[in-house]
Amino acid sequence: MMSPLGVEVRYVDDMKGKGLFAVRAFKAGEIVFEEQPLVCCQFAWNQAYGYLSCDYCMRPLESAEENARRLSGKPELVLPYPQCCVTAKNQHTECGACGVRYCSVSCLEQAWAKYHRTLCTQARTRDASLGQHPLDMLNDAWKQMHYPPETTSIMLLARIIAMIHQENDKERIMHTFMQFCHRVVNHEDEIAHKLLGEQFQGQLEMLRTLILQALPSDNASHNWLTPEGFRSLVALVGTNGQGVGTSSLSEWVKKVSALSLAPPDKQALDVFINKLYDDLEEVVGSFLNCEGSALYSLQSSCNHSCIPNAEPSFPYSDFRLVMTATRNIQPGDEITISYLDECTLERSRHSRLKMLRENYLFNCQCIKCEAQAGDPDITSDDEGDNDSEEDLMDDECVENGATNMGVNPPQ
Repeated sequence: MMSPLGVEVRYVDDMKGKGLFAVRAFKAGEIVFEEQPLVCCQFAWNQAYGYLSCDYCMRPLESAEENARRLSGKPELVLPYPQCCVTAKNQHTECGACGVRYCSVSCLEQAWAKYHRTLCTQARTRDASLGQHPLDMLNDAWKQMHYPPETTSIMLLARIIAMIHQENDKERIMHTFMQFCHRVVNHEDEIAHKLLGEQFQGQLEMLRTLILQALPSDNASHNWLTPEGFRSLVALVGTNGQGVGTSSLSEWVKKVSALSLAPPDKQALDVFINKLYDDLEEVVGSFLNCEGSALYSLQSSCNHSCIPNAEPSFPYSDFRLVMTATRNIQPGDEITISYLDECTLERSRHSRLKMLRENYLFNCQCIKCEAQAGDPDITSDDEGDNDSEEDLMDDECVENGATNMGVNPPQ
């Protein structure tokens, strides 16, 4: 699979499967590739807590000032330099039948063409006597099974099924999704267990039943709606889903920080921003972004390394992913990213391997791990020996991880 930006997907081995390789040199800081996802969806709880984003591209729908006021709990807050806010509220629109909101007519049209024609609940026009829509029941059931911090959304699976249903070339789109990594049955069970907890078998069947009630089934999607196929679909999303994070406030901060200001004004702005983030930390902690999950063709081919040479980010504050080289990359080098966040990468080999086995079901054999193979298989004192404390740290690191089950905040 060749890219005009100079990368290609190659088979590595039975353990890794495929990988992404450079076919030309990239310097540190250079963009390796950009891509839009095949499908994207905001997390259910993130949406329920008032993080407003475009239902298609996840661009924030709040202005930076509205966002800062809500997150800080200070309705009187005024942001200086309002011209640095990029939210174009005059372009926002919504589905006339169900009220789902979009950042533009273009996003509405693309969502409708891909999946929304099937998933539109017609909440504004449905007969109230019909009761709750099956898709709302599905989303509510998911939320009761999967509390924050979230790692995927059941609606991402629903959108995949709807995309297959709406696509005229069924073979093409099925081939597209089948390109993602598939695991053997016992791995699929482990992934589903990680996503849904101890009762995952019963929960999977409940979710599958609700999807069958909510969505039309055809020959192309039927295999994924059997018990075995649905488990495979959950595993596909669980192992390949890339976290997406967008924020109108972070976009404002980036733009005002780039302004050419007199030293006193620059100092006053820095004090204001630092105080603002201190206030946000007290109220919402690290939950600043509109967060969701998406499937990317190229990004999903990037394997993990504890000394990665690239990292993904979302500089446009929507679902467009930018992969940037963090070190010089030569032709033939594999492009690797970290599935763990920076704090976890600094922990012991034992701790890193523990997290990778539990969350991604593999043993890392990167250069760093091989070099530390002789280290004691214990967690270092500074990381804490208490299992519950370590598990808590693991959950926090997975929440902020760079890929797959984690959430990657905008850089």
